Amino acid sequence: MLRRSLIWLPLIGLAAPLALHAQATATPVVSSAREIFTRQSKYIVAAAEEMPPEKYHYHPTPDQWTFGKIATHVAQSSNAVCAMLSDTPAPQGPKLSEDDSKETIVAAVKASFEFCDKALSNLQDSKLGDTITYFRGSQVPRARALFELTDDLEDHYSQMASYLRLSGLTPPSAKPKQ
Repeated sequence: MLRRSLIWLPLIGLAAPLALHAQATATPVVSSAREIFTRQSKYIVAAAEEMPPEKYHYHPTPDQWTFGKIATHVAQSSNAVCAMLSDTPAPQGPKLSEDDSKETIVAAVKASFEFCDKALSNLQDSKLGDTITYFRGSQVPRARALFELTDDLEDHYSQMASYLRLSGLTPPSAKPKQ
């Protein structure tokens, strides 16, 4: 059942309408996270494909990661977090490096998102309170890993979009809808 409601939010002294579409589901938290994951993963793959191979070593300042490092991190961390979310081992493959070819990195990013898509498709809100072993052995609720996944994708897409702009390219999220 699809419900539509209209909410007015104050925005710098003005009221702005925000149409909300709530979908009745048994897993509203996971469903919402999946929507974010789906959007961000598409943007990240498109950004990785957009950046020319010679720009994979680009970074705006010496202290920032290269574009290739961001993309390899996304693939590796997504695999690790989605393995935690699903209680299944992460796919095994060759160790990624920011020095790998664009094709290798893009393929790894896509493969990690395919793994995560499967992991999220089986995740239920009722499991989000379960304790999992997180990074550095810490014990956290499974929900923490879900939030980290979506936050990490949004954070790193922002970096990738900035690097594209600094390279004279338009980020996927800023391109006109086709």
